[in-house]
Amino acid sequence: MMSLRNAAALLALALPCLTSPQVLAKVSAEKAAELDGAKFTCMGAEKAGTSGGVAAFTGKYVGSWPGMTGKSGYEPGPFAGEKPLFSITAQNMAQYQDKLTDGMKAMLVKYPQSFRMDIYPSHRDFGVPAWVCDINRKNAVSADVVHDGKGIIGTAGSIPFPFPASGIEAVWNTIDPYRPWSEDAIVDIADVYAGGSVAWGKQHYMTLALATDPARHGSYQDKINAYFYTAFMLPEREKGFVAVGYQPNDFNADATQSWQYIPGIRRVREAPEVGFDYPVPPTGKRTVDDDYGFNGSPERYTWKLIGKKELYLPYDNFRINDTAVKYSELIKPNTINPDYERYEMHRVWVIEGDLKPGVRHIYSKRILYVDEDSWLTLWADNYDARDQLWRVTLINYHYSQESSSWHRGVSVYHDLTAGSYEATYLVNEEPGEKWWKLDRTGITPALFTPESAARGGH
Repeated sequence: MMSLRNAAALLALALPCLTSPQVLAKVSAEKAAELDGAKFTCMGAEKAGTSGGVAAFTGKYVGSWPGMTGKSGYEPGPFAGEKPLFSITAQNMAQYQDKLTDGMKAMLVKYPQSFRMDIYPSHRDFGVPAWVCDINRKNAVSADVVHDGKGIIGTAGSIPFPFPASGIEAVWNTIDPYRPWSEDAIVDIADVYAGGSVAWGKQHYMTLALATDPARHGSYQDKINAYFYTAFMLPEREKGFVAVGYQPNDFNADATQSWQYIPGIRRVREAPEVGFDYPVPPTGKRTVDDDYGFNGSPERYTWKLIGKKELYLPYDNFRINDTAVKYSELIKPNTINPDYERYEMHRVWVIEGDLKPGVRHIYSKRILYVDEDSWLTLWADNYDARDQLWRVTLINYHYSQESSSWHRGVSVYHDLTAGSYEATYLVNEEPGEKWWKLDRTGITPALFTPESAARGGH
């Protein structure tokens, strides 16, 4: 188990990013007017379904759906009664080769008794608020990439490039999607080793992403994108360690700023900057920029927009967060229990990042599979210095009635070489008021100061 002492800015790099100054129209006004029209959604996705099984987009549910019982907290979602259409296993995977990522194929081969993919009907029924569509129309004609890819300009609060023309534009969409503007939760972390032993972590974390707050989203030229607070509760030896700070909008002009309260000395210290391939405690099974599939500055990679593909991806995963599902049922050797994982056929953007010459990162290449409807990375395949597939990431999203947006649930980071994985953002055994609280007005910048770190540590 590695120490958490150098983890000061970790949560910051799990947040969105904003950016810089100078305006060049990216698409014509006529093209921008097609957003939320007959052909395209307001996120730039194709509305039409496909003969291969991708559903047509309806966007008919915004903030609620039939049968919903509460305005916050766990809900089973509108598709809870559905049964799998079929399952993909190591035995039949050859039939579906062109609908799987290399990471999925590797998982099926490595864990033939543990990993399978239950395929459910495809749905595209969740939409976004009207103000998000308004931002997308503005950004379509005004957003641009600046500072050699380290920043962007445009109106904050949603994606900058509804019609991306390059890999760097596409990856900025994944960095700055529309999602909850504040979070407050106590979450559990399960690190599962080869052989099945589990080491547990726990943390209280809060985030405040000014960009996606409809009351103050501002510009991608503002100084601060998002604030973070994280207090470790497990492992026991790290209890009381607190880190606070902010992530900037433009990686050319600023860097993540963080302060940490260290229980051993009972003081708050300014922390050194961490980022890119810094190993995330407690076990280093993922890098800082693995969070959300990819986050932080895109500067170390040359990004290519490969195009769209129809694939089976994790989608509409409400049940995996169910407070009735205990960790003993969910956390299993090799991978999480596939009984609680839902896959659907969706059309995704494929974005490839190749490490630039002369810069360092433990991944030589990363391939992101990004939902066309939300611009959220659903799956990522990461390669080592020998260009061998090494780590795969799957992120389970569910639609949040509280924030009217997709929200990250259980995220799973597999190390194929070590035969281990980490499952994060587990809330199943933290019910009631400890469950995610999203888009609450009580989360303010005052909670993310060095003084807050000292109070949290005490």
